[in-house]
Amino acid sequence: MELKGKKILVVGAGKSGLAVAHFLAGKGACAVLTDAKVPVYPGGEMDQLEEKGVVLALDGYPAVGREAFDMVVMSPGVPLTEEPARAARANGITLIGELELAYSFARAPLVAITGTNGKTTTTTLLGEIFKKSGLDTLVGGNIGLPLVTEVERYGPDSIIVAEVSSFQLETVISFKPGVAVILNITQDHLDRHGDMAGYMGAKSRIFANQDPGDFTVLNYDDPLTAGLGEKTNGRTVFFSRHHELGSGVFVKSGEIVAKTGEHADVLCGIKEIGIPGAHNLENALAAAAAAQAAGISSDTIAGVLKEFKGVPHRLEFVAEINGVKYINDSKGTNPDASIKALQAYCEPVVLIAGGKNKGSDFGAFAGAIKERARALVVLGQSADLIAAAARARGFTNIQKAADFTEAVILAHRSARPGEIVLLSPACASWDMFKSFEERGDLFKKIVFNLKRSSCQ
Repeated sequence: MELKGKKILVVGAGKSGLAVAHFLAGKGACAVLTDAKVPVYPGGEMDQLEEKGVVLALDGYPAVGREAFDMVVMSPGVPLTEEPARAARANGITLIGELELAYSFARAPLVAITGTNGKTTTTTLLGEIFKKSGLDTLVGGNIGLPLVTEVERYGPDSIIVAEVSSFQLETVISFKPGVAVILNITQDHLDRHGDMAGYMGAKSRIFANQDPGDFTVLNYDDPLTAGLGEKTNGRTVFFSRHHELGSGVFVKSGEIVAKTGEHADVLCGIKEIGIPGAHNLENALAAAAAAQAAGISSDTIAGVLKEFKGVPHRLEFVAEINGVKYINDSKGTNPDASIKALQAYCEPVVLIAGGKNKGSDFGAFAGAIKERARALVVLGQSADLIAAAARARGFTNIQKAADFTEAVILAHRSARPGEIVLLSPACASWDMFKSFEERGDLFKKIVFNLKRSSCQ
């Protein structure tokens, strides 16, 4: 992709947009960074971009016409219904995202992971497997590091492991991972994609350009995901927690088995895996299947499955106070993720839930609350919706908090020795926070303060 001298509009001045603007300036492009608002960056990021020659067009979008721009690069957080995207399409201007831009300059083989839940854990775990095998490994994408920032530092003997979201996949054109992984597909982001068909269509773009030399790793136990095996041109590799497969990675007699043709390797016992919960067993199976497809040895895969302890904000143990364990699952941003979090524990749970709804239904989540939780603290925009759904299932031990700090305090006061206080909101954080990371970090800060107070 030749960028020198090209007039390129970057839409969205968040982390992705800043990274793209820096990259384009370094390639000699005439880059314009725009945003509907005026973001505030105390580190002088905007000044740095202007020094590189990037034009800032903030607090509103410039007109996008045939003569104005050669390309428009959309940040994943900006819907394609926004005017710059609609105008680009109407005028035949190339419309891509940061993922497609990074792929255009990638020289290393690429493994990409998507799914409604488990993306970050699986991506991080798979990255650790490749690192353990001795490969120079870049882990990035939706996981936090925009690929475009580092992609050119990795060559043919390296590997790139990318977490990719449905938002990022909406704008891919030639993107083609050698190994594509879809962990699961459950209701999420319907406020963006309109319906499940739109959401599945976005997810399916991860394998749209694959050919028979590539691999598509799919969850055999999830009907929506398994059905995509008929649509990919890549070689399908299934993983399963419930079924013994003729080929793939599955659980048999309490052990993880990787089978190719007539050859089968026992990787390890499911009780040896370092991350808790049935959903994390699925993540481990997916990572093992992807690593095996990429040619990594069974011994290396097994070693990392035993050593890996998880990622921040996903069933992250924070502290124990007076016999109560505090778990940070701020990354539980949809009902299905939080259902899996509740199911990961046998102990009674005091659950903290609520935030910005993304078009989800809370009925099944309420059923899991009824089954697994002893008490519920709700907050945020979805507080009343979650409380009503829980009451409809006959669950009444509910408190409503005015803010996040009060929610944690109420849960702390409600919890009894031997129980778990679980932050798993089943909602996005955007009504109160910039990100789920900020929400989880505040949870940890409050818990640590409570622990210090209990020791005085």
